Amino acid sequence: SAPARKAPAEPGATSGPAPVGHSATIMNNYYVADEGAMAAPGSRGSSSGGGGVIGDPGQPTPAGQPAWGAAARESSPRLNALEDVPASKDIPELLTPEQIAAMTQEGARAAIFKVATAEKYAVDPALRERLRYERRLLIQRLKGTRNTEAYNLITDNPFLKRTDVPLSTFSIDVDTASYSNVRRFLTSGSLPPKDAVRIEELINYFNYDYEPPSNETGAPFSANVEVNAAPWNPQHRLVRIGLRGKDVPVDMRPATSLVFLVDVSGSMQPANKLPLVRDGLKLLVEKLNGDDRLAIVTYAGNAGLVMDSVYVNAENKPRILAAIDSLGAGGSTNGAGGLVLAYNVAAQYFINGGVNRVILCTDGDFNVGVSNDNDLVRLIEDKRTTGVFLSVLGFDTGNLKDGKMEQLANHGNGTFAYIDNIDEAKRTLVDRLSGTLVTIAKDVKIQIEFNPAKVAAYRLIGYENRVLAAQDFNDDRKDAGEIGAGHTVTALYEVVPPGVAIDPMNPPAPGVDELKYQKPAEAADAKAQAGAAIVVPSDELMTLKLRYKLPDAADSTKIEFPVRDSGAMTEQASTDFQFAAAVAGFGMILRDSPYKGQANLGLILDLAGAGIVEDADGKRGEFMGLVQQAGALMPPPPPPPPGSQPVFLKE
Repeated sequence: SAPARKAPAEPGATSGPAPVGHSATIMNNYYVADEGAMAAPGSRGSSSGGGGVIGDPGQPTPAGQPAWGAAARESSPRLNALEDVPASKDIPELLTPEQIAAMTQEGARAAIFKVATAEKYAVDPALRERLRYERRLLIQRLKGTRNTEAYNLITDNPFLKRTDVPLSTFSIDVDTASYSNVRRFLTSGSLPPKDAVRIEELINYFNYDYEPPSNETGAPFSANVEVNAAPWNPQHRLVRIGLRGKDVPVDMRPATSLVFLVDVSGSMQPANKLPLVRDGLKLLVEKLNGDDRLAIVTYAGNAGLVMDSVYVNAENKPRILAAIDSLGAGGSTNGAGGLVLAYNVAAQYFINGGVNRVILCTDGDFNVGVSNDNDLVRLIEDKRTTGVFLSVLGFDTGNLKDGKMEQLANHGNGTFAYIDNIDEAKRTLVDRLSGTLVTIAKDVKIQIEFNPAKVAAYRLIGYENRVLAAQDFNDDRKDAGEIGAGHTVTALYEVVPPGVAIDPMNPPAPGVDELKYQKPAEAADAKAQAGAAIVVPSDELMTLKLRYKLPDAADSTKIEFPVRDSGAMTEQASTDFQFAAAVAGFGMILRDSPYKGQANLGLILDLAGAGIVEDADGKRGEFMGLVQQAGALMPPPPPPPPGSQPVFLKE
């Protein structure tokens, strides 16, 4: 058998040099080893030599150092505080991240030593992993507060001159993760990072009373358009485009084969992660039908099949609930291995004509196996062609890999939601079950053609990572977003009429230099006149074009609608229009967008208040509370720059 591993040595002991590849950083008279271990001053890896790694109880003790027991306690004041080696039953409850954050440096040092001791002698693997996770949190406390959340950079869409870019094209997006994540920041007393605010996801979090689809177009969704003054710049026009997917009652939805892929790595231990996953899964099980199937795959250092696919009937429900209760955290994160296994299970129990979906529950921290984002995307894109889609549910505080999870869901023909509490789990997995599971249209694209007689410039609000090239609209090979049953999708354009001022600090994107080898044709040139663009007289503001595929189709269908502007002002707008404008304005304020114009929190509350009459689920009232919380956290706005003058477009 392997020799017994000794206890970590105390300060003052001698040791040999650090092994090759072992690095350390001096900090607060302790050092943090490359694997996150904490060592006493002068220990291995330190220039002064001696000692052992407190944060890694598995380090062997060099010959001549004290062993555990009375002799060790006599030689160490810190060991004097310990009784004999603790048994597993004597180990205290796991400290919460909040408790650890409130500790003093000395308190964290003392706790880390006790936890390391208990970790060394813990027999149960799950208990040992729990203690290892607590030790890592304590190490982070000694380093200082460290937030490892990751967000992709967002640059606000600029105003574009209609003469330069006559078509605007983008993919729809029904994700809602950004709103619940922003809510999490505000309710915890801090403003969200700017790149955590995706305005389209804030808007699409809410329900809107759009007309349902009719039989005239044959499309599985309707298109609703409203034009009014832009509240933050009344000289501009605000165009709201709203899509509503057809409703599919829960008892009429097709049979479903679900594979829940659950991250059970060490980072999922806290109560707002894996325990919340378990509670959410139990809610879902009660809503599934007897002809639905459910399997559970977990991943940490290795992927495992906790429960093979079974029908969700009365006979199997006790087994399913027991499998959910058995989920426990421990290990590093082999996400790619779990994805492969989950897709294999989904393929084995594929339901022809049904809903086949993998639902990933994670904080997005893939650190073992195929963790390169591009490799993961290729894996997911390959599997979606088989008819198995991927949705992602994010759980986390402090380690959320938002950008990665959004990207995986986008390429898996699924949605990305962030679950910050049990109410949000119920909203996603119960109240919106059909929309979460049943896709009614895929690869949905929107293209707008603006009338040059009515529009000088325009700006798409949000959807920065969904913008497409104009030619992508007619390219059926180009992937785009999906609409679920009953889902609503909203997009806003801020439109500048000819001759009207744009925000003084943000004129439209500049044009290009005059070409050297091509010159504009003279108006008198007959050939040039024949080939020149002719403006067709029209009272339309723009044309809305939509392209989509049915879930099992390879070819797309196009529909289009003319849009006119009656000149209505904000006070004439519908309550839904005013509320959507309020959410967009709030997002621009949180992002400190250069295009927020005269938007302020007072204006946002006025607009939202007008739209709160339709608030069956209470979410609009919650939004107004978040606006007020943000106001208490924000510094006063700076005065406008002296001498600011409006910029006028010149044709």
